[in-house]
Amino acid sequence: PVSGGHSEAINVTFEKDFNLSEIRKTFHHTPGLHVQDNPEANIYPMPIFAKGKNDVFVGRIRRDESLPNTLNMWVVADNLRKGAALNTIQIAQKMIKLGILKGE
Repeated sequence: PVSGGHSEAINVTFEKDFNLSEIRKTFHHTPGLHVQDNPEANIYPMPIFAKGKNDVFVGRIRRDESLPNTLNMWVVADNLRKGAALNTIQIAQKMIKLGILKGE
């Protein structure tokens, strides 16, 4: 068990093949997402480092060799912040921006 953090091993299967470098570049340029991906130096996301932070951390980004067009990654976040309260606020802000919800 971990206090204030949540980790997930995630598989994403795409309709078409993907370029792993483009995936990494997209992750690096996504606000609120931090790439920590250097297993040789023991650098990868861990819940203890996500605790108390609003961002999401991703690492262990690699192709799944057992399934075509599939990406594996390890994702960590503070489940009390990003998983609950902050996520709700960010979703509402996005809905207001898209005109789905009216702000006061």
